[in-house]
Amino acid sequence: MILPGNASCQGCPISIAFKALDEIDNPVLVIPAGCSTVIAGMHPVHSLKCPVVHVPFASTTAVAAGLRESYRKQGVDATVVAWMGDGAADIGFSTLSASASRNDDLLVIVVDNEAYMNTGTQSSLATPYGAVTTTTPAGKKTSGRDLGLIMLSHKVSYVATASVGYMKDLRRKFRKAGRMEGFRFIHVHAPCPPGWRFDASMTVDVARLAVETLAWILWEYDGRLRISELSRRAAINRRDLKEYFGIQGRFKAFDDDNLKRIALEIEEKYRILEHLESEHQ
Repeated sequence: MILPGNASCQGCPISIAFKALDEIDNPVLVIPAGCSTVIAGMHPVHSLKCPVVHVPFASTTAVAAGLRESYRKQGVDATVVAWMGDGAADIGFSTLSASASRNDDLLVIVVDNEAYMNTGTQSSLATPYGAVTTTTPAGKKTSGRDLGLIMLSHKVSYVATASVGYMKDLRRKFRKAGRMEGFRFIHVHAPCPPGWRFDASMTVDVARLAVETLAWILWEYDGRLRISELSRRAAINRRDLKEYFGIQGRFKAFDDDNLKRIALEIEEKYRILEHLESEHQ
């Protein structure tokens, strides 16, 4: 779905995620400003093999909902995908939440690189505690918000987390969500080499390490919430969080107290997901 020679950085996780779009029938992307806009490029020489509509940040899901309704009335067979980063999800959260509340017939995919990367790595609401960005030079003092759980509270058709480190799982979720109706949301973990300060050859390794340490938990809701088998196995044989944070330059100032705080956050989130899983059985 993405052509070679595009404008992505070396090791870009978004360009990896774009490849999985071929699991979705007749996708039409609505993209606000961000890294994905740069990668897609501008007409007539853009790099994606599907139609793309570039829109202002806050209007993304509103435009996507209008486009979907127009296609429906014209009898056009298309899957409208609102594709955005975590920064656009911050700026456009009002319309994102409203679209979910209306159960608009959309697939929303957020590729989360945990900061505003294309404008110079400013902190976003998804930036984790302690991460150094250009707007948090001493490390972020608050925790990152969990957008997946927030969207789950809207009682929509489908919510899932995914990772560019596990493409089979990511592709399956794209394929499944693409075939459903109503509001669907997929939150993709997307480690960014320049923003997170690791070697560009290690994007997939860092993404997998996030799952193997439970720093990123894979789960899925389709009327019933399930923690994925990958994350269940990670909970039993968990790798050391120090490996995951130690490999990223943005956490170079991390000490043991910081790690303990993150570990507690992870434990709490896993317990919440286990509780929700038991509630939905």
